[in-house]
Amino acid sequence: MDQKLQDKLNKRIQEGTLRSLSCLDECVDFYSNDYLGFSKSMQIENSEKTKKGSTGSRLISGTSIEALNTETFLAQFFSADASLVFNSGYDANLGFFSAVPQKGDTVFYDEFIHASVRDGVRLSFANAFSFKHNNLSDLESKLEKTEGVKYVVIESLYSMDGDFSPLEEIANLCCKFNTYLIVDEAHSCGVFGINGKGIVSDLKLEKKVFARIVTFGKAYGVHGACVLGEFDLINYLINFSRSFIYTTALPPSTYSDISLHVGSVLIEENRLQLERNISYFRKSLGIIKTISDLKSPIQLIKIGDIKQTHELAHLLQENKLAVKPIYSPTVPVGNEGVRICLHSFNTSEQIELLVHIISKIQ
Repeated sequence: MDQKLQDKLNKRIQEGTLRSLSCLDECVDFYSNDYLGFSKSMQIENSEKTKKGSTGSRLISGTSIEALNTETFLAQFFSADASLVFNSGYDANLGFFSAVPQKGDTVFYDEFIHASVRDGVRLSFANAFSFKHNNLSDLESKLEKTEGVKYVVIESLYSMDGDFSPLEEIANLCCKFNTYLIVDEAHSCGVFGINGKGIVSDLKLEKKVFARIVTFGKAYGVHGACVLGEFDLINYLINFSRSFIYTTALPPSTYSDISLHVGSVLIEENRLQLERNISYFRKSLGIIKTISDLKSPIQLIKIGDIKQTHELAHLLQENKLAVKPIYSPTVPVGNEGVRICLHSFNTSEQIELLVHIISKIQ
């Protein structure tokens, strides 16, 4: 391996921020995005007649009746004109942002936006600028100084800090400056809104949002993602989105699972239990502060020190509580901490143990 690459790896080792793969299946889950527990409780027996593989890309042999039915269902469920399923949230963001913004257009993205959006924007050759996290005045000053086609991309619920965007205010700004708004609802769909339809739906902003990205590998407990938008946008993506065109499609059984999970009658019951667990966790923390929103299933215990972050994560894991430390560059330097994900299936006893151990360090 070239020495430049080895030097970058060695730097991570020296800083104590080297990433590695670990399996914590024997621990209590406080680290996954399986907020409603569907990946464990919604196991579905697939018919022996269902193909195990899709056999090709969607434009060749990979478009099954299950795929078409699921996309129709998703559009109706989320009150959109049309939908298009991608193999993952990363693929959806990469495929959308590499294809839609054109050279000469301008994309403004929240500085905490997911890496998949940044990667897609980079491939688009559009002009791209970040704005300060959830800062309306910074975004407005950038929009009013920019000519031509403009896009703004935000997350409704941010995946690391666990805070919400000022979605309604940003939507109004985009209307004011004739700007296309794209909202990534990866961590909010399934958890917020009636029947888990997300925050855009909860605020009735569907008509003010150009596109929504919904993922199914988090609260819904399956795999894949979709883009929701108008018919012409979906047709455009089918023709120009490379991460959609040039990959083998999901198997038919996965499309069926998506429909069953998204439309499950268990969502409301599990959402309410999740809300109770979040409230209990925050109340039990007492004076210990997180930087996350009170209602968020993602609670970041900000420590700001790599060594102390590692020590807390290690102590929790020793007590069979599965958590993950979060370091730069996933979060800005100084925001290092332990990311807690709460779920509908966590018990009060498990939450009490979690808080007890956190209080020893804080």
